[in-house]
Amino acid sequence: FVQVGVGRVYTVPAPNMLSRVASGGALFGRNCFRLCASPGSSTRHLKQFAKLSGGARGVGVTLHTGVSVLSTPVKCSGWNIPTLLKLSAPKQNICRLAQLRQTTTAAGVASAARQVPPYAQKVVGSWLLISAGMVFGAVAIGGLTRLTESGLSMVDWHLIKGMKPPRTQKEWEDYFNMYKESPQWKYQNREMTVQEFKFIFYMEWFHRMWGRSIGIVYLLPAAYFLRKGWITKAMKPRVAAFGGLLVFQGLLGWFMVKSGLEEPGDDIPRVSQYRLAAHLGSAFLLYVGLLWTGLLHVLPRQKLEMTKQIRQLSKFAHGTMALVFFTALSGAFVAGLDAGLVYNSYPKFGDRWIPDDLFTFDPKWKNIFENTTTVQFNHRILGTTTATAILSLWVWSRRLKLTPRANLALHCLAGMSVLQISLGISTLLMYVPTWLASTHQMGSLTLLSFAVWLATELKKLPK
Repeated sequence: FVQVGVGRVYTVPAPNMLSRVASGGALFGRNCFRLCASPGSSTRHLKQFAKLSGGARGVGVTLHTGVSVLSTPVKCSGWNIPTLLKLSAPKQNICRLAQLRQTTTAAGVASAARQVPPYAQKVVGSWLLISAGMVFGAVAIGGLTRLTESGLSMVDWHLIKGMKPPRTQKEWEDYFNMYKESPQWKYQNREMTVQEFKFIFYMEWFHRMWGRSIGIVYLLPAAYFLRKGWITKAMKPRVAAFGGLLVFQGLLGWFMVKSGLEEPGDDIPRVSQYRLAAHLGSAFLLYVGLLWTGLLHVLPRQKLEMTKQIRQLSKFAHGTMALVFFTALSGAFVAGLDAGLVYNSYPKFGDRWIPDDLFTFDPKWKNIFENTTTVQFNHRILGTTTATAILSLWVWSRRLKLTPRANLALHCLAGMSVLQISLGISTLLMYVPTWLASTHQMGSLTLLSFAVWLATELKKLPK
């Protein structure tokens, strides 16, 4: 690329090239362009146009297509006067010019004009983190609702009507009579009074109201931010996916409750462990997505040299995050089958290292999901494997140079893994007390949170 002098124009051929021009990413094909250097322009920055990169830095760039003049602003330190970028194109090629006009307008002008300011990114990130926190709360409330056997107290579902709890004695009697038709009352709670019914009813009602509150906290700001242009084009599919998953989560919750309102085959009314695992798993997925995206918006990226060892550590961290997720998911099967009450000893199963009733069901695959002994055995193995993987990750990372935040995330992850496995063992040995079982469940989500945080810290910086 030749030296560009003030006021001079040079033609630079660009055959066989489809490249980005200016910050908006407008695409141009086999052609050439001419640079017209304005007084005061920086030669160092003008040279960047040799690769048709556009530099993503400059006060302004004007594109002349021969039919119309299109302008798009770009930011460039040290440029006080706009620089002209003239595209040479055959005037008779109307189709090509129309394509250039459409591409430049959509990708260049619109994208640059709607660039999200930093403070708006912080606001959007904070909104996502608040939504993630509310999902965390929903999981905690849902766990307590299940542990107190309150989830089957409301035998119908109405989006608006269900928001109003009973107030008069007659209304309470009507709701209690509806509950008396459920298998839970027939087989478990025939001695329950209206006053006792109020407790389990309010537990389930509060859980449902919390879920509706998440919808309001997420959907209303999402509409506002979209209108303000604070949601980037790349973020829009993700925001829509989170909204869809939130609605799906509510429907899945009622689908799960319905399974517990059917006549049980073993005189023990309970929700399907499959539906419970799906309900909990979708909540965890929604939480991870909101937390991941929120952290990327809020936390400033720290420079991390992506060596081969760092890339391997990042892959290991992502694998560990997946292990935490599937271990928590296996816990849903333990909860759904009350498998925590089968062998209340550790590390042995009674007096054996491997129980002899692992594969008593036919076909054999059913044991993984329906045999209480196998379900507890699998959860123990997964928990031990996850804790070992996390501690190994921590030991390995001691040899590498990480950013302060990445180091902090690793320390938190390692410490929480030790606490979580201690909570699990204590829950087992103490015959699953409600407060301890709930703490253990929240520990799994906290552990997953630290794993997500670490994965975002080890994410490769965009160029």
